[in-house]
Amino acid sequence: MTDSERRTRGGGRDGRRALRSAPQAMFPTLVRNIPTYELLPSEAVEMIHDESMKILEDVGCEFRDEEALSYWRSAGADVHDSRVRIDRDLLMALISTAPSEFTLHARNPERSVQIGGRNSIFVPMYGAPYVRDLDGARRYGSLDDLNNFHRLAQMSAPLHSASSIICEPMEIAVPKRHLHIIHSAMTYSDKPFMGIVTSKERAEDVMAMAGIVFGEEFVKDNTVVVSITNCNSPLVWDATMLDAMKVYAASNQPVICAPFALCGASTPASPVGAIAQVNAEALAGVAFTQLVRAGAPVLYGQFMITVDMRTGAPMGGTIEGAQMMYVMGQLARRYGLPWRTSGFHVGSKVNDAQAGYEANMLMHAAILSGANYIWHSAGWLEAGLACGYSKFVTDVEQLHGWYRYAGGLSFDDFTDAMAAVREVGPQGHYLGTKHTLEHFESAFFSPSIMDFNSFEQWTAEGAKDHDERGRDKARALLAGYEQPPMEASIAEGLADFIARRERELPDTVS
Repeated sequence: MTDSERRTRGGGRDGRRALRSAPQAMFPTLVRNIPTYELLPSEAVEMIHDESMKILEDVGCEFRDEEALSYWRSAGADVHDSRVRIDRDLLMALISTAPSEFTLHARNPERSVQIGGRNSIFVPMYGAPYVRDLDGARRYGSLDDLNNFHRLAQMSAPLHSASSIICEPMEIAVPKRHLHIIHSAMTYSDKPFMGIVTSKERAEDVMAMAGIVFGEEFVKDNTVVVSITNCNSPLVWDATMLDAMKVYAASNQPVICAPFALCGASTPASPVGAIAQVNAEALAGVAFTQLVRAGAPVLYGQFMITVDMRTGAPMGGTIEGAQMMYVMGQLARRYGLPWRTSGFHVGSKVNDAQAGYEANMLMHAAILSGANYIWHSAGWLEAGLACGYSKFVTDVEQLHGWYRYAGGLSFDDFTDAMAAVREVGPQGHYLGTKHTLEHFESAFFSPSIMDFNSFEQWTAEGAKDHDERGRDKARALLAGYEQPPMEASIAEGLADFIARRERELPDTVS
């Protein structure tokens, strides 16, 4: 125990609460030591697989990019206009070249993580135009907000990545925005980060910036950035996504091939029907990355949310969303692919009981379905339109618990615990035993934002609700943030690159 920990421990309840609230070192890659849950029997999984193959063989998938079509023609697929029909033997042969596991490197090597197998990582949300700020107001996101969320990601022990576009810096011109997004993720955190996929040139800029930070030779042989590419359900991979896939796959960097499916609107109004279609779409994307570069790392992915059939609005945290997640996990394991899903994506507009119920439903499924890359694990509100400061830190607190849950039960102190039973005997208590004194701080998950005080104590401390306590925690964390070091030559190289690209890029989208 350090001197500061001894002093804090001696400070009573406030001291212990401060210790629990302090930033911690990043947790290592989560190795799941609990069983994965198989929702369907193997024959049902095979039925879905077979129907997905028939979709790609009989209906086909559109690849709206001439270069991509040339790849498919060369591979022997049936190409007519932009429609590609893929024989299952060709598809499975291509998928088989993708690695089942890989290392994702951080600029701080101690924060590198493993993707695949029994490994899982938690990644913050991505893409919100709005924020719920430290006063609880909803407004457009800014670069200051993005910097803050990257700071919070850096200080959050269970988060294994800084993501990238946690919120959009809306004041920056769109053609130049990606430069500042990536710079923020690289500067305010030394954890892994995510790339940009909105154009070929922006993806190339990401790779150039990665080369400055990691060294161009290192980047050639190592995975340093994960990027998200979405199929436009039903059955369309568009030119923008394909351009990004080509840049990253050719550079040996993984993309997540994740159809964006509004189930009931862009898929059949059937969970198993939606799964068959999304599986076909995702596999077509995975196979394409292997046409670009055989052996390039890739993640099988999905974003499947159900649609309120009364209004057409997307719904988060639904029962069917969780069920579909379990089956996608079974399919990913069938193909030997690392896979991505989403954890805390909710439809609630604020950090309230609905947000908690929705988040718990999906994170439980994400953990038990064996997901490797659990995205949208901090901050998500309003079906992704907003990132909340309070939601971000309260999600992180829950991730502490989920990390512990998925790690399984330890028997390391079992012998000592049984000795304590013999020591206490009938009608005693354990509060003063050697075992309790050695383990009371670590024996049970003890959140700091959730309130378990008496009504009187809660009232005396301001009668704050969960959302307000979350905002207080976010303020406290940001006040104590320390920026991770970066070599001056690297920082200067990034600044020079951004300045040059800003001179070259327009201020408006043509």
